[in-house]
Amino acid sequence: MIMVLHSRVFAFLLGVFLLLLLGCSLSSATEDDINCLKSIKASLKDTLGYLNSSWNFNNNTEGYICRFTGIDCWHPDENRVLNIRLSDMGLEGEFPHGIVKCKSMTGLDLSSNMLYGSIPPNISMLIPYVTSLDLSSNNFSGVIPINLSNCSFINILNLDHNNLSGLIPPELTLLGRMKTFSVANNRLTGPIPIFNFSLSAESVASNFGLCGKPLDPCRETMKGTKTGVIAGAAIGGVTVAAIGVVIGLFFYQRRLSAMRKKDDDPDGNKWTKSLKGVKGIQVSLFEKVISRMRLSDLMKATNSFHKNNIIGSGRTGTMYMGVLEDGTSLMIKRLQNSQHPDKEFSSEMATLGSVKHRNLVPLLGYCVAKRERLLVYRFMANGTLHDSLHPADDANQALEWSLRLKIGVRAAKGFAWLHHNCNPRIIHRNISSKCILLDADFEPKISDFGLARLMNPVDTHLSTFVNGEFGDLGYVAPEYARTLVATPKGDVYSFGVVLLELVTGERPTLVAKAPESFKGSLVDWISQLSNDGKLHDAIDTSLVGTGVDNELFQFLKVACNCVLPPPKERPTMFEVYQLLRAIGEQYNFTSEDEILMPSDSGNVDYLEELIVAR
Repeated sequence: MIMVLHSRVFAFLLGVFLLLLLGCSLSSATEDDINCLKSIKASLKDTLGYLNSSWNFNNNTEGYICRFTGIDCWHPDENRVLNIRLSDMGLEGEFPHGIVKCKSMTGLDLSSNMLYGSIPPNISMLIPYVTSLDLSSNNFSGVIPINLSNCSFINILNLDHNNLSGLIPPELTLLGRMKTFSVANNRLTGPIPIFNFSLSAESVASNFGLCGKPLDPCRETMKGTKTGVIAGAAIGGVTVAAIGVVIGLFFYQRRLSAMRKKDDDPDGNKWTKSLKGVKGIQVSLFEKVISRMRLSDLMKATNSFHKNNIIGSGRTGTMYMGVLEDGTSLMIKRLQNSQHPDKEFSSEMATLGSVKHRNLVPLLGYCVAKRERLLVYRFMANGTLHDSLHPADDANQALEWSLRLKIGVRAAKGFAWLHHNCNPRIIHRNISSKCILLDADFEPKISDFGLARLMNPVDTHLSTFVNGEFGDLGYVAPEYARTLVATPKGDVYSFGVVLLELVTGERPTLVAKAPESFKGSLVDWISQLSNDGKLHDAIDTSLVGTGVDNELFQFLKVACNCVLPPPKERPTMFEVYQLLRAIGEQYNFTSEDEILMPSDSGNVDYLEELIVAR
């Protein structure tokens, strides 16, 4: 028992140590990330011109590589690569070793290209923090490197549809976080190792030398087999292999010629081609927007999910705007990497479809089509709160104070309902100004609630933190790096950052009003001003002097309480709502369907103390 306990403690400490190492790499200069992408572009033949048209390095603005095709950054204004997604881009060459310079990368997808050669034997040194690796549908050969077992954060490993040979390394079973593994359609042989999760037959199919669960049992070699039988088997094997090579070359050439053709739509919606033949699938509806809706209706409404219809993207997926033939506007989210089986996914959606509140984005329905998961929402005319607070065009008029206060109060009301009155209770885990949408009347509606469990096949371990599962940079509560557990007080911290955005007009990780020498986050800046007795300097200058200074300062104090470092010192979400409601009492923002006093709301005296402190 003691040894087991010690091993768990050791594993936890090791995980924290690795996270700290990653934190060091995130805080270092980002020139390495730029050189990483330069190296990738130089080492691969760009047959379809995707990289040549998008990856332009003649730029010195912060975050410019984050706008490259296939590149996700930890933050859009910083040149730190989070994910590289170059699937189906006609890239030709060997595995790009220069990728080692992307030191903070956690996801790599090079699938459906024309890559060849062996997978590097030292691959764990090239991508040490990767949680998702997809090299499928290429022409990689040689063995699966044993060194992959050192990629200890990996959740998803796809190597199917290549020419890999030899054994599946038993060492891969040491990857305790891995939940998805596919090596179908290769030339692998030998027994299939026993993993700590269930392999499907499809994930190891079309490897004629593999045996063991979930395939047929392995048979021991019979002694005394006649030489003639062995020779015959050898000749037969050579013949089959030769036929296989001919067939393989035929299909490879066909695929190569097809990829070299100009695509009619090189704008990011190639994935829709996989839906051919299933467009008649019905959309499961929770609300009857129309009597019936099919996948074909969603395709037509979004112009086949054309990039011009994208209205937002984030950790959970990409959101598209669609307009049905009757003029009804919708939002359709394509989920990112949901690994749940169809039945389990449908069960989760049924639960989320029953969650109704005035300040939640209504989930109208969902559609499961092959590997795609699409969610259908009611359209929100004024986009995200982030875009309203931080418009790309500085000429846009700033939101007036009464509108900001209304958004803060009613968004708090929605989050308080999720935490305290919803059944089942929901911890959002990804609160930011991007997940708060605004309808035509600027009524705030919370999106992405309940999706965290659908996006990651593993529990809340270190890998989910490293992969950004706990939220965008600038919004993540400081204790997550230590505890690796999502909590309601973590949501309160994230919402506190949103409140700071509302009252200061500043971004969570880039403070325009701070001195050039200041490199911290919005919370760091607020803390520094508070220590210097200059907290009033944080308030958005467009709001100062409009006759609401007292309300502004009260609002700022609530936000500051939400982002206190010790979780126990932060209010509950119910208390946040009550405090904001008191500030906006004269505006009559909260006259209907009030949140009930939760049985677990904690300390009412604490709430009274905060109100008195105002």
